[in-house]
Amino acid sequence: MRILITGGAGFIGKALANRLAAQGHHVRVLDDLSAGDPEGLDPRVIFTRGDVRDVPKLWSLLQDVECVYHLAARVSVPESILFPREYNDVNVGGTVSMMEAIRTVGVRRIVLASSGTVYGEQNSQPLHEDMRPNPRVPYAVTKIAAEHYLFTLGTLYNVETLALRIFNAYGPGQPLPVSYPPVIPHFLHQLLGGGSLVVHGSGEQTRDFVYIDDVVDALIAAGQTEVTHKIINVGSGEETSINDLIHVLEEVTGRRAHVLYNPQQNGGVSRMVADLTRAREYLDWKPRIPLREGIYRMLSQDPRFAPEPHPMPAYEARLSRRR
Repeated sequence: MRILITGGAGFIGKALANRLAAQGHHVRVLDDLSAGDPEGLDPRVIFTRGDVRDVPKLWSLLQDVECVYHLAARVSVPESILFPREYNDVNVGGTVSMMEAIRTVGVRRIVLASSGTVYGEQNSQPLHEDMRPNPRVPYAVTKIAAEHYLFTLGTLYNVETLALRIFNAYGPGQPLPVSYPPVIPHFLHQLLGGGSLVVHGSGEQTRDFVYIDDVVDALIAAGQTEVTHKIINVGSGEETSINDLIHVLEEVTGRRAHVLYNPQQNGGVSRMVADLTRAREYLDWKPRIPLREGIYRMLSQDPRFAPEPHPMPAYEARLSRRR
């Protein structure tokens, strides 16, 4: 297949591009490098720097493309509170621009990377796709708007569309920005460096952490299925509190964490875990990598956490037996 990935120099986009290139697909990547980095992209991937709102550039990149993975977006939840206009321009405007370009060129299929944050605070768990979204931050609002544009324009333009609501993805190579870093690589960096782990709220808030390889599997399945006009959750299906995450990190690294709680700071929604029924039904997909194994893989594969990953011997033995 000939494939275009917007935001393809970001964490998820790069992993997807490299996997597809290794499978023999012809992959093009568009990224403005506001957060991404093309270093580490497979040499077979054709990289173009540019803005996803630049429709003439999209026309040129979409020639002969059969499937688009639309991952380009501003993704920091706290930053979206400070800059809601920019997040709307890129996340919503970029989606509309892509749909216009797809209509003109005649691309068959587009897969949108949406987010589990759209659910917000809900009265029950797990979170299923028929729940009414309850966005609490501008980032989540932009993702809901992007979904609506995707399906509305996809129906009008006769384009096959899927939106994957991806929960808390993590894995080797995940960026660690100075402001608002993702929790797992940030905690690992602090733990292995002897720093403190700052937890907002009580630490009892839960999240659904899904390993990057599982996310890529789901995205590839979404690009190849005949299912269309659906929203599908992509998560681990396992609910993990921040306190439990810290215990897992201690177990896998063999280090004792120094935890500082900040009860005055909002820890976000109280609970989040994905219902994966649709993913199994429509994509024949389920996650393969449990949290402990995913963190162990990060320690083994990410040079930022070298030279001493300190895996627990008993845990390493269990992994070997499972393999």
